[in-house]
Amino acid sequence: MGRYASAFTKMTKPMNFKAAIFDMDGLLLDTERVCMRVFQQACQHLQVPFDQTTYLSIIGRNAAGIEQILRDFYGADYPAVHQAWRERYNAIVLHQAIPVKTGVIELLEWLKSNQIPIAVATSTRKEVAQVKLQLAQLDHYFDQVTTGCEVVHGKPAPDIYLLAAQRLGIAPEHCLAFEDSNNGVRAAVAANMMAYQIPDLTQPDANTLSLGHQVAPSLQQVLVVLKQN
Repeated sequence: MGRYASAFTKMTKPMNFKAAIFDMDGLLLDTERVCMRVFQQACQHLQVPFDQTTYLSIIGRNAAGIEQILRDFYGADYPAVHQAWRERYNAIVLHQAIPVKTGVIELLEWLKSNQIPIAVATSTRKEVAQVKLQLAQLDHYFDQVTTGCEVVHGKPAPDIYLLAAQRLGIAPEHCLAFEDSNNGVRAAVAANMMAYQIPDLTQPDANTLSLGHQVAPSLQQVLVVLKQN
């Protein structure tokens, strides 16, 4: 389990949860590495710098949040960078299944078998999110899909989680939220949900850890906790 072993051993089973809400990229699907790789390729093609710190800061944000950060960094080069990045990324994720991350299927199957409503709350645009889920053969697990283009304020604001809970008809405090990014965890906690973070490209920083949420190496370990009697 590595650096998260101590965090995992302290995980407790949530009480009275009635729904589960999942981020998508980096949590359900192993897309974040693909996305960063093609962004680097786009920068190299255009001969502009790739700054990893700036890139990692956009993970979990919706389109408007990403644009603001990248415009601030790239200035007049932003439109060309964005176009080259999206063309490369869409050529992959809209045409081939992205690998599903460890423990995803097992957890979704367990939730379904216990008749727990399940939703996706992703910063990705709706039409792209739906294609990704369909190609990965995950779409049939979810009762609702809520996306970043449907709220004014993206993660780390709680809006997307609040909307997902509303669509499920479950109070936010009775929802579990599953995230990989710090921005996503902040959104889930701000929505008053019990959050589980399974880090991917971004590790939980001190400010995020201070939120008191649960951290685990994979959804497989989370399922072990949820199954406890």
